[in-house]
Amino acid sequence: MAEPALPTVEDVYGILRAVIDPELGTDIVELGMARAVRVDPDGKVDVTIALTTSGCPLRAQIQGDVRTRVGSLPGVTGVHLTWEELNQEEKAAAMAKARFNVSQNAPETEIPVETRVLMVASGKGGVGKSSVTVNLAASLASRGFTVGVMDADIWGFSVPRMLGIEGRLGGSPEVGKIDPIQVPVGDGLLKVVSMGFLVENEESALMWRGLILNRAVQHFCEDVAWGPMDYLIIDMPPGTGDVQMGLAKRLPRAEMLVVTTPALAAQKVAIRVANMGRANYLRIVGVIENMSAYVSEDGQRHELFGAGGGSALAADIGAPLLGSIPLDAAVANAGDTGRPIALGEGPAADAYRAIVDLLVTEAAPPIEMAGCTARLLAAAVEALDAADA
Repeated sequence: MAEPALPTVEDVYGILRAVIDPELGTDIVELGMARAVRVDPDGKVDVTIALTTSGCPLRAQIQGDVRTRVGSLPGVTGVHLTWEELNQEEKAAAMAKARFNVSQNAPETEIPVETRVLMVASGKGGVGKSSVTVNLAASLASRGFTVGVMDADIWGFSVPRMLGIEGRLGGSPEVGKIDPIQVPVGDGLLKVVSMGFLVENEESALMWRGLILNRAVQHFCEDVAWGPMDYLIIDMPPGTGDVQMGLAKRLPRAEMLVVTTPALAAQKVAIRVANMGRANYLRIVGVIENMSAYVSEDGQRHELFGAGGGSALAADIGAPLLGSIPLDAAVANAGDTGRPIALGEGPAADAYRAIVDLLVTEAAPPIEMAGCTARLLAAAVEALDAADA
């Protein structure tokens, strides 16, 4: 019987594509971890593997997988592994590739493909991110849009109070989904989900960490019967923690609005959240500067929190400055009484209307269904439903 032909180097690389880094979820060839392959005339194969760190706890698992798969090739008489470590540039490239692959294989959610998803994010707390979320959502709804509001600030939920909404989340046992609380605004509609509708009172302290936080966000994405929406506005927690990373993976088509104050210190921190978004392939729609100059009745501008933070951040991250919300006591009063200032009158209301004008016409207009992938998907679903009828 003739001896089996030796595998080629290409054959070995091909089977190594079935070896998945358990942490990054991508094969070691695509990640650049399979550095070299040599096939000797006697059938012994030497594979050089570069790990993200020499002390990688997953080394034994990768080693076993490589030996098993390469050893199964016809003609292979032995497998020897040489270990190296990726340099910083190679590690960054591997992480970028892994994030990109995650963004292309997002889990299914109840958020319609034709919904424009905007994450309202900030580098630190206290910049008015929740106020911006509520006022943008209310202003969009007042124009006739159906707008979802996801309060993903699990610890610091404040959306129900700012919108003046009370109640408990419920749903139909038959459907097995949670119904968002719906509030008509002008000719439009708000659909709101928050931990505030699941706890006994607003003062309840949620002492949750990592996995539990991500589980709550997962429920908001997968188990809420959102239904048709033009926009979904997500009030993100401040910073770049577990919830932010989890949402970026679950909603890779989302886009980000970054909120900062005029203070340069806040702007420097906000750069981090923009970098996190881009590392996860999220588009940065623009920057909103909150708590800008206070304009007194005599027309004098008072820059109580400094100046230039919004424009500096926009320049640093290469995104447009969508607008500046002036410091106005009416904003806080409106939030405390559940009547968003964007629905009223005054300098802050005018600023919000100008930002929403820019969003719906240029920066993040409603997704046009005609001719786009979402339209094709919707048509396919309708066709399948008709066939089953």
